[in-house]
Amino acid sequence: MDHLPHDPAMLVSCINMLLRDHEYESFDELCYNFDKEPKALLSYLASCGYVYSQEQNQLRPEGYDAAAES
Repeated sequence: MDHLPHDPAMLVSCINMLLRDHEYESFDELCYNFDKEPKALLSYLASCGYVYSQEQNQLRPEGYDAAAES
């Protein structure tokens, strides 16, 4: 994969796949490989309704964990 997609849903799917399949050990490592600033990418994804769970090492919809606990 040469670049990350721009569409938020596709971007989240792609990042989660790369992290799940252990192509990259961390979100930061993935970002640096694709020449993206981690804070800027997290900010963009937050504006689209996604948050990064370091515990799960994946992006999730905002409020996902709270809804699952209910």
